[in-house]
Amino acid sequence: MLNIRYKEKTNAWPGFVDLFSNLAIILIFLLIVFVFLWTTTSVFNKNSGIRTVAQLRQANAEQAELIKQMENDEREAKNLLLAARAEITSSESNYNAAVTNLSNAYEIKLQELEKQTSTLQSQVQELQENRNLTTKYEDKIAELEKQVNHQKNERANLVAQIDDLQKKLDAQSEMQTAISTAEMEKLQFELATARADAAAAQAEYITMSNELNKALADKVAELNEMAKYQSAFYKAIKDALGERTIMRPDGDRFIVSSDILFPSGKYTLSADGKKQLAAIAGAIKDFETKIDPNVKWIIRVDGHTDSKPVVPGTHAYRNNLQLSMLRASAVVDELAKNGVSKRRLVPSGFGDLHPIELGKDAASLQKNRRIELQLTNR
Repeated sequence: MLNIRYKEKTNAWPGFVDLFSNLAIILIFLLIVFVFLWTTTSVFNKNSGIRTVAQLRQANAEQAELIKQMENDEREAKNLLLAARAEITSSESNYNAAVTNLSNAYEIKLQELEKQTSTLQSQVQELQENRNLTTKYEDKIAELEKQVNHQKNERANLVAQIDDLQKKLDAQSEMQTAISTAEMEKLQFELATARADAAAAQAEYITMSNELNKALADKVAELNEMAKYQSAFYKAIKDALGERTIMRPDGDRFIVSSDILFPSGKYTLSADGKKQLAAIAGAIKDFETKIDPNVKWIIRVDGHTDSKPVVPGTHAYRNNLQLSMLRASAVVDELAKNGVSKRRLVPSGFGDLHPIELGKDAASLQKNRRIELQLTNR
């Protein structure tokens, strides 16, 4: 969340105007008092009495004009002050509106980035699983290629031996009359044996190459076939459960909310959870009769929790990883109890290591508490 703080600047002009007005009034009052005292003293002077009265009248007129001018200045200053205050209030309103809009835009962008991050994490996990499977195939291919190279080396050795024997025969062609019949037959036998071994090695090499190509083709076909069965499998489960927002397919997985299977913080199935798993077991058993018996398939049951830590000493498990494994095992046992072959079920727990929502609000935590069913090959 965007937090923007600003320091409100204090406008000293209104206070200055008020202070100036008050000082002016006090000054005028003191001036009047001074003039009054001075006038009182001067009036009693017989020689300057008349002149003093005239001067007092003129001074009073000037003071009245000055007071009037100061009052006009004070009104103008107050008007300027009110205009300045109105402008400051308008600027503050515009600023606060701009801050609010910027904060809302930031929140929306942050939510978009969090969704994109979650999607990328799911894709990375899927790619990692596919990479592990590809690594196994590559290791098998490397082993077969090593065997093929070994056969090639043996074949090359046999060909070299044949060439060596052939050279010996050619070198001794002029001495055939001196070689006994038994020695000639022995050399011919060795030559025939070497040629037969070379032919057998060549045939074995061709056979192994064909087997390798067939194994790769079969594995690709098996993966394609498994993808087809996955769609049918998740559709069968969805049809068995009906429309539920807490149960949904997601790519190559089917997600079931833990909140309908287990009470909070427990790994013992609730009555509603057993009912839902019974429906899922029925769908799996019906699906098992439709899948090709030659396909080696299993159902991974993966347990996931939210990120809330376990309070030590309050449960029979020490952390979320153990809780997720216990819940996955409970689901496997219940499916087996309802007739699903246990050799088709593989439980595993991931705790809070793979969230599908990164938020800490109640809705995000609820989505992360889940059981995932995934149809895959062995």
